[in-house]
Amino acid sequence: MRLAALGLSHEANTFSTFPVDRAVIEEHTLRGDGIVAVHATARTTMAGYLAAAGGDVEVVPLVHCTLVPAGAITADALAAVADELVTALTEAGPFDGVLAALHGAAVGEECPDVDGYLLHRFRAAVGPTVPIGVALDLHANVSARMVACSDVLATYRTNPHVDARERALEVAELVVRTVRGEIRPTQAFQPVPAVINILCQNTGSEPMSEVMADLAGVLDRPGVLSATVAEGYPYADVPEMGMSVTVVTDADPDAAAAHARELAEAVWRRRSAFDTARVTPEEALRRVASAPATPLLLLDVGDNIGGGSPGDSVVLLNAARAAGLADLLTIVADPVSVAACERAGAGATVELTIGARSDPRTGPPVRSSATVVGLHDGAYEDPGPTHGGTRFFDAGRTAVVRLDSGQTVVLTSRVVMPSSAVQLTSLGLDPRRFAAVVAKGVHSPLAGYADHYAAAVWVDTPGVTSARLDEFSYTRRRRPLYPFEPEAALP
Repeated sequence: MRLAALGLSHEANTFSTFPVDRAVIEEHTLRGDGIVAVHATARTTMAGYLAAAGGDVEVVPLVHCTLVPAGAITADALAAVADELVTALTEAGPFDGVLAALHGAAVGEECPDVDGYLLHRFRAAVGPTVPIGVALDLHANVSARMVACSDVLATYRTNPHVDARERALEVAELVVRTVRGEIRPTQAFQPVPAVINILCQNTGSEPMSEVMADLAGVLDRPGVLSATVAEGYPYADVPEMGMSVTVVTDADPDAAAAHARELAEAVWRRRSAFDTARVTPEEALRRVASAPATPLLLLDVGDNIGGGSPGDSVVLLNAARAAGLADLLTIVADPVSVAACERAGAGATVELTIGARSDPRTGPPVRSSATVVGLHDGAYEDPGPTHGGTRFFDAGRTAVVRLDSGQTVVLTSRVVMPSSAVQLTSLGLDPRRFAAVVAKGVHSPLAGYADHYAAAVWVDTPGVTSARLDEFSYTRRRRPLYPFEPEAALP
């Protein structure tokens, strides 16, 4: 049995001013053995697919591109990567099944549903009888087209996403069983006209913990092969934006539809809990000053790299300087400042203008004298639990500086997800020795930083991933949609 493994994983923030062009796609694309080298020992979606190989099952890694969340994909970049994926699928075939590693919230400048488009292309390439399985991120804006063009669709069930490998392996095993004729998957899709605020999306806390308990109950029912509640991604202004339910049963479409409807109704009943109060930067720093144990992990919501922000906000750094909190550690993506530090050299004092190069709302830039504590290549590895299961990271050329006001700043030349505290420990920094550590994420840092903070504070900061969804100008989302339109009803 030969199974093709391929895909494009991108979470597109349509409010971002940084589109994904062909150069970015190429930089992040792996092929063949390159996929194995990066993913075989990780805990990613692709790692789960590779783990399905064995016995009479061969998994053939073709082409895979994993992007740091940013803006929409340009038309020519999408055409190029889609053609390469389909060409690889066709030329390396025939295949008995397809394992698609997608995200579910990819958007092109001229294609609002990239994931549905790619699955449609894959289906056209392999024909109607070859089973296609797809594992998606929990933040997928699932479309009817994605479901129609696949046989088994599932999303992660955790946020932070620590089950990517397990969900992909589940999808792969269902595809294998389908090829063997042991099961005949039938899918039901039920959109839920609601947006859940990013602050409420942790599956270990209410309301999502209750939603996941309902999901577990459905999974235990006879004939249910898989089930998922997608949280959706509120920063992609597309018609499918919002929550959804997908249930897969064995040759029983009526049962799939009934289970999906029941689960959607349970989600809908909890919609009033899909928003929460917000903490200002000033209040967050007051909490640091009065905390019984430190460090506090300050989650910079508006500069959430995992949601498509550029990682160069200095709102919290400015607030710390204004409050006189010297004992703070933060990471800022700023290649210009990194270059200045490298010119000066380790141990030197340098005048820097840090951050806020992408969005004036995330400034003003920090102008300060700084001591260059160290210079590094920015590569690090974390084999432990991380958001999305990533093991290998590259922040590019990196400088550690201490500002004249006392704060320690890690300057990177590349934007990298704050999924692992190893980014700091590999630089000789112990997060536990600071009163506060800033992480530019919402839930993604929690797994990789678990042993390095006493408590977490979600801070309401400005940016293209702001928790204040009413500040965004949506033009393509469906209407009505709760909570924007309180009169919305479950269809």
